[in-house]
Amino acid sequence: MNKPLLAALSSLAIAGLGATPAVAAPQAKAANAVTVNFAGTVSLSNCSGSVIRFPNSADTDPALVLTNGHCLETGFPAPGQVITGQSSSRTFGLLNSSGSKVATLRANQVVYSTMTDTDVTIYRTTTTYAAIKSSYGISPLTMQDTHPVAGTAIKVVSGYWKRIYSCNIDGFVYRLKEGDWTWKDSVRYTSACNTIGGTSGSPVIDTATGKVVAVNNTGNEDGQRCTENNPCEVDQSGNVTVRQGINYAEETYNIPACFTTGNKLNLSASGCTLPKP
Repeated sequence: MNKPLLAALSSLAIAGLGATPAVAAPQAKAANAVTVNFAGTVSLSNCSGSVIRFPNSADTDPALVLTNGHCLETGFPAPGQVITGQSSSRTFGLLNSSGSKVATLRANQVVYSTMTDTDVTIYRTTTTYAAIKSSYGISPLTMQDTHPVAGTAIKVVSGYWKRIYSCNIDGFVYRLKEGDWTWKDSVRYTSACNTIGGTSGSPVIDTATGKVVAVNNTGNEDGQRCTENNPCEVDQSGNVTVRQGINYAEETYNIPACFTTGNKLNLSASGCTLPKP
């Protein structure tokens, strides 16, 4: 995982040293690119995140914050564990377009958290999208509800480090295994997105649409095979590939189907494929 902050400072110190050049990838959408900045992202005590909405969310709905499952304040969810409706009072620093903190948002619930199949935590805050917009002029990021496409130009926006990484979606991983956890259909970045500890939970944004297509979560640091901080790729035949220095994210397109009117979680909703408790 892009560690919540363990050794992050040393990682930052060496970030970029010996980094391989970015692999060129198709950028068919580049002509229509939107401006991606820090507006709507948040900083957590140990991770990054973003205020997100779904295509059918209303302005009056309680605002939601997206980060990783492994950023949960009560510790990593165990393999197979799904947490819903857990009380929380976690705070988030809301950032404007330049990366300055303009407000502190507070959660009242962990709506959903797991590290099974994906690596995601979604918090419900005590305020609404409309109230955030009215007070601070900041809109949430919209989560795309269709599968991302290989070659897409993306930006990984870290509210913790106030740093933006630019690269492309290199491809998709059938199974990404790290320690005791396994994630399905993960996003693999081209090498330019050399994310580090503290970038966990950063939104991965399609630069053509400005929508969130994934949540940043891990990278192979030392070239080890399938250990913590050294995920490995497993294909449908069980073949294992290790890509040292390459980083990954978990897709989010399947999340909107699990939320109904009022941004309420419904894991039984039609089309919802998220793991259930």
